[in-house]
Amino acid sequence: MQRESGIEFGRYLTEAVCEPLGMVTTRLDGGPAAAGFGATSTVADLAVFAGDLLRPSTVSAQMHADATTVQFPGLDGVLPGYGVQRPNDWGLGFEIRNSKSPHWTGECNSTRTFGHFGQSGGFIWVDPKADLALVVLTARDFGDWALDLWPAISDAVLAEYT
Repeated sequence: MQRESGIEFGRYLTEAVCEPLGMVTTRLDGGPAAAGFGATSTVADLAVFAGDLLRPSTVSAQMHADATTVQFPGLDGVLPGYGVQRPNDWGLGFEIRNSKSPHWTGECNSTRTFGHFGQSGGFIWVDPKADLALVVLTARDFGDWALDLWPAISDAVLAEYT
């Protein structure tokens, strides 16, 4: 993005996403090399971001579709902690749930659910069919503790709000 836009990646993120959405605590320190691991945020900011993923205002409809629908059909891969997935579908930036099992989202999440989790122990998913998103931040690095807990939390949230 930095090369194509001519704008430093952290500044681009701030100007194109954070400022328009009012995300005042989200930061990306460390430049473009840190794009996959160097962000800090809050549940409040990420909830606003999740809302924008449900009803996009910061990107075009085409860009949103590219990010949230399968872009490389049939590609196998490893879902950290959950093993080899055939296929391991991804959009441009988000993992797509489809029919993966086991999975970090709940059994009740629709196949259209997309999101991301990280080694910091948190996740964000958006389920367009349920018209719902979930943001979870923790103080523990991702590990075995999350494998059963995250899907259970997802199913409990879906049961409560759908």
